[in-house]
Amino acid sequence: MIRYTAEHFWVRLEEGGTAVAGITRHAQDTLGDIVVVDVTASGRQAENTVIGVVESVKTASDLHMPLDAEITEVNAALADNPALVNEDPMGAGWMLRLAHVDEARFATLLDEAAYDAFTGA
Repeated sequence: MIRYTAEHFWVRLEEGGTAVAGITRHAQDTLGDIVVVDVTASGRQAENTVIGVVESVKTASDLHMPLDAEITEVNAALADNPALVNEDPMGAGWMLRLAHVDEARFATLLDEAAYDAFTGA
C-alpha cells in the first residue's frame, strides 16, 4: 500500500513495520532534472524533520521526513545517478528505507485520490 504526504513524499508500507519512501512524480516534475540527492540524516527521525536536500537544474528543495521512523538505508545509487529520481521516482529512484513505522499513522497519510486532489492532478 502506498500513501503520500503534503510534502510530496510517497511511502510504501512493507512487512514488519518497514517502508520505502521517495519523492513523488509530481515533485520531480516540478523540480525538473535532478542533479543531487543528499540525505544527511540517519537513525530515528521525527516527522517533518529536514533530512536532506534535493537539487535540480532549477532549484533546491529540502527533504522532509515523511513520518516518525528510523532511516535504515539511503539509496546509494542516487549518489552516482540522481536522475533515477526523474526516470523512476517510485521504483529505482527511491530514497529511504525506514523501520519502526507506525502503521496507524501511515494509514492517516493521503491516499492516491486525495494526493491527486491536493496537487490538482
